[in-house]
Amino acid sequence: MQQMTRERITLENKRIINNDRTVDCNQLVPIKYKWAWHYYLDGCANNWMPTEVSMQRDIEQWKDPKAFTSQERHVIKRVLGFFATAESLVGNNLVLAVYRCVDNPECRQYLLRQAFEEAVHIHTFQYIVQSLSLDEGEMFNMYREVEAIYKKDEHAMSCTAGVLDPSLDTKTPQGLQTLLKNLIGLYVITEGIFFYGGFVTMLSFGRQNRLPGTCEQIQYILRDESIHMNFGIELVNTIVDENPKVWTEDFKAEMTNFIKRAVKLELDYIRDCLPDGILGLNHNLLQDYVQYLADRRFERLRLPQQYHSGNPFPWMSEVIDLKKEKNFFETRVTEYQTGGALEW
Repeated sequence: MQQMTRERITLENKRIINNDRTVDCNQLVPIKYKWAWHYYLDGCANNWMPTEVSMQRDIEQWKDPKAFTSQERHVIKRVLGFFATAESLVGNNLVLAVYRCVDNPECRQYLLRQAFEEAVHIHTFQYIVQSLSLDEGEMFNMYREVEAIYKKDEHAMSCTAGVLDPSLDTKTPQGLQTLLKNLIGLYVITEGIFFYGGFVTMLSFGRQNRLPGTCEQIQYILRDESIHMNFGIELVNTIVDENPKVWTEDFKAEMTNFIKRAVKLELDYIRDCLPDGILGLNHNLLQDYVQYLADRRFERLRLPQQYHSGNPFPWMSEVIDLKKEKNFFETRVTEYQTGGALEW
């Protein structure tokens, strides 16, 4: 506990990390980083639960042996298999590593919201797997059985151990760079690159009105993840702005190679999922898309573009929008119970 004092917290004293004794992490106001608070409000406005989405048509389609080719079933299972545990890895990183290091209260407010959303995403894939009667052991252990998935997860989480180390000191340049690399691995690579190959693949089925319940939930997750990624990049940039000496040329080169390695691993995963083209998708189009996304992430991190690829799927930017989403999937709008209507 903080000692009793009549001194009040001022905006000038607040920082993203390494706040001194004059700043109490339990006091939200005054809010200095308004972007963090707005991301929290946006997250609350996006509230949803997977069980609100009917899976009846998905179940009927999946049971029909003529509804999907063997290649399409392979792709769907690979995508769901990656997501089934990737969300858990993100959630654990967030709660055990990031929250401990980021002691700014408005940023922590968003991190708490994000942690809840990661739990919802984990629930979502359990709900989809169970609804389609997929082999739960196969789906939830795929990250240890399929090399392309294992390598993606290993790369993204390779920097987490250093942040979990109790001796980590983020007041040193080396410690701060360890934290920044973990944030880039979490928000830029996992949520900003690795997830999107699966998003575009699954939503291509949705555009044909196939697996509509699954794709509606994927679309909700995509919308959440876009906010997660934007918050994370803002977090990285603000830490760098407050600690410019850590953003050295050597460290920028290291982060560039870190992201480029992730792009290569994502392309290897796509080859495993899509040895042959389906739904108008092929390896070349997805390669352009992943490289296009990576360049957008480089730009947001104030790093030079590396690929200069175009966007072969402009419709993906529309899918994130909730209003378009309801027309796109022709689903019902659900109402949430108010506090007075809840049964305890």
